[in-house]
Amino acid sequence: MSRIATVICAAVAVAAGGYWLTLSPSSAPANILVGEAGAQEAELDTSSIVEMVLGAEDAPVEIIEYASYTCPHCANFHQGPYKQLKQDYIDTGKVKFTYREVYFDRFGIWASMIARCGGPEKFFGITDLLYKGQSDWTRAGGPTEVVDELRKIGRLAGIESDQLEACLQDGEHAQTLVAWYQENAERDDISATPSFIVNGKKIDNPRTYDDFKALIEKELGN
Repeated sequence: MSRIATVICAAVAVAAGGYWLTLSPSSAPANILVGEAGAQEAELDTSSIVEMVLGAEDAPVEIIEYASYTCPHCANFHQGPYKQLKQDYIDTGKVKFTYREVYFDRFGIWASMIARCGGPEKFFGITDLLYKGQSDWTRAGGPTEVVDELRKIGRLAGIESDQLEACLQDGEHAQTLVAWYQENAERDDISATPSFIVNGKKIDNPRTYDDFKALIEKELGN
């Protein structure tokens, strides 16, 4: 995806058996708006959102990835270079890896709510399942069919159905996630996914494992 859509408001709710997310304040009930004229945004405590991190806290290199679960390039990264990056640098204590979600669409935020439903312990495992099956669940049909596929991924990860439903229906959490995403994207000037920040510096479009290896080795002084 070449640019980030401005997400004005987002919520997940059950209505007549279907899940939905709105991106337009004119079409959303007043009680689920995010950031109407900036008023509600100020009330959201985004510090409650847990950063999803792998690797040693004191690793000499920190990589922050901004990604969307519906972004094909992000799926390619996670099914390819990321796996070798994890093996060679994250698991060996050289890289602290932080994953931050970007929301282009309602499917992406639903996927994020499923990924976060099991807490940090299950997050990266569910993320792997979401990217591995991206072409299937994103094309399952309408909103109801997509949510059904996301439920299956959650259950495959060992999350009970009642817990999944509670996560999907947590509108306040959805609002806070969107506000958190907006804060991150504006602060770090994120305009595409995947985007990466290496030790505080935004990196233009690394694609391959060798690209990442060169960046990391440079930061390590090698």
